[in-house]
Amino acid sequence: MAHYPQQAVIAAYGNGGFRFANGLCKGSLLSLPSGMYDWPPADLARLTIADFARVAAERVGFDIFLFGTGAVMVRPPAALMAGFPHHGLTPDWMATGDAVRTYNILLGEGRRVAAAFLAVP
Repeated sequence: MAHYPQQAVIAAYGNGGFRFANGLCKGSLLSLPSGMYDWPPADLARLTIADFARVAAERVGFDIFLFGTGAVMVRPPAALMAGFPHHGLTPDWMATGDAVRTYNILLGEGRRVAAAFLAVP
């Protein structure tokens, strides 16, 4: 799966990927107003603001931006956090499992949500 053309509830996560809408994403995942996308980053420590370019490009389409940091909640690196405001992004970061559950609830409520999820092994 490279792109699924709409946002969907995430049915499962773990084992290095995500399952939703009868599809499977191996690796990390972006959910944006334009759909679900494979997201290459796998390591929080190596993320740069450039990895969020697609999110920033769609920022007018959502009000809430969730960022799943992996198996545990970890504060993103300072350099990354400093770049978010310059791109109009204010992430709510949490462990990926918590981010998935929060995303599913918000999506079910019809809220304008976007999310970046780092895969959990």
